[in-house]
Amino acid sequence: MAIGWNYAGFVLLVVFLLEAADFCDGGVTSSFIRTANISADMPLDSDVFQVPPGYNAPQQVHITQGDYEGNAVLVSWVTPDEPGSNAVLYWAENGKTKSHAEGIVITYKYFNYTSGFIHHCTIKNLTFDTKYYYEVGIGNTTRQFWFVTPPRSGLDVPYTFGLIGDLGQTYDSNRTLTHYELSPIKGLTMLFVGDLSYADDYPFHDNVRWDTWGRFIERSAGYQPWIWTAGNHEIDIDPDIGETKSFKPYKNRYHVPFKASASTSPLWYSIKRASTYIIVLSSYSAYAKSTPQYKWLLHELPKVNRTETPWLIVLMHCPLYNSYIHHYMEGETMRVVFEAWFVEYKVDVVFAGHVHAYERSERISNIAYNIVNGNCTPIPNESAPVYITVGDGGNLEGLATSMTEPQPSYSAYREASFGHGILDIKNRTHAYFGWNRNEDTYAVEADSVWLRNRYWTSSEESYVASS
Repeated sequence: MAIGWNYAGFVLLVVFLLEAADFCDGGVTSSFIRTANISADMPLDSDVFQVPPGYNAPQQVHITQGDYEGNAVLVSWVTPDEPGSNAVLYWAENGKTKSHAEGIVITYKYFNYTSGFIHHCTIKNLTFDTKYYYEVGIGNTTRQFWFVTPPRSGLDVPYTFGLIGDLGQTYDSNRTLTHYELSPIKGLTMLFVGDLSYADDYPFHDNVRWDTWGRFIERSAGYQPWIWTAGNHEIDIDPDIGETKSFKPYKNRYHVPFKASASTSPLWYSIKRASTYIIVLSSYSAYAKSTPQYKWLLHELPKVNRTETPWLIVLMHCPLYNSYIHHYMEGETMRVVFEAWFVEYKVDVVFAGHVHAYERSERISNIAYNIVNGNCTPIPNESAPVYITVGDGGNLEGLATSMTEPQPSYSAYREASFGHGILDIKNRTHAYFGWNRNEDTYAVEADSVWLRNRYWTSSEESYVASS
């Protein structure tokens, strides 16, 4: 018995030393080089922006989770000419009864642009793990879509998420979305980490580009929930044209169930979905001590029941760890405020965008510093999350290709390519993450990693698994 335990200890020591050596040397910088870094926006007459036929036909249809628990869906769409009906007709795949829900309709103005009629309707009390069909519109312009509700939350409930950020509406954006749609591992819900339409890159923040983007993503977002995170391109402030209210187009077009998690703002909120607890934070709202976002997260993290939702995921736009020169250390103040909480509550993964490239970190933290000890270097920490940047959706601003050198020890893999991610949760202890670059065939992963749940896995087991 003593010999067995000594051997096991020796193995763990060797693995730990190897891990430490790898950590000190830094990770992998991909040698893959794209042929072009800049992609132009698709023209307004592109087929992906096509307006549905018929007078006042609903367009820009998209859904997101409509409550905290996961058995409600919030359906949104736009009618261009008049309000029309604000109701949704829906029924279960094998059901005999059709039901309807009533929503609201709103409009907004931005400089010289007036929006169409934006509808938001929440369908409540749905059955878990069930396919539903739904219709919006009236008469000859009725349009039909479908969605599948998630399984009820539980310890070993498998579920698969897609990950996209900084998408825009270029030819590369279209390749990213097509790649996601054709992936052999099918995402059931999209976790979107901010920067949607890039309308603010046009003169006067041309809100027509919000309309084209809504029609562009409808082929996915009309059929599976997209969980929204706001990025810097959603701020949309321009005092020179009299627009001083932040997030105006985003807040009017993309509603989320923030009140269900006791949030005071749609820019930060939480939901449960299958075996996952998802916390969405706002990189561009105040988060220092005593601010509303700070106080909300302070009370939110202790609420997470890891025996019900074992996986704890955080979404934000600006990454806390980033080894690219572009946006380098922009997330540092939020890291200082929140990182210790992420470690304390054993957050499994933090997904971000903003940097137009891909990067995955080691499990590290930088929380030991005080004004006396000077300890201000990231170190391995098995209670810390993995930080993954997927700001590589394909927008018109192009890729972030310049990197800090040498590659820092906290960076496990980085590559300046467009692509998307897939998070495939298997059970309470294991999840698989893969990143696909657009240039490869649909089944090829450029980077992948098995994730061990922080709450349900001890550090010793984690070391053995990583060997």
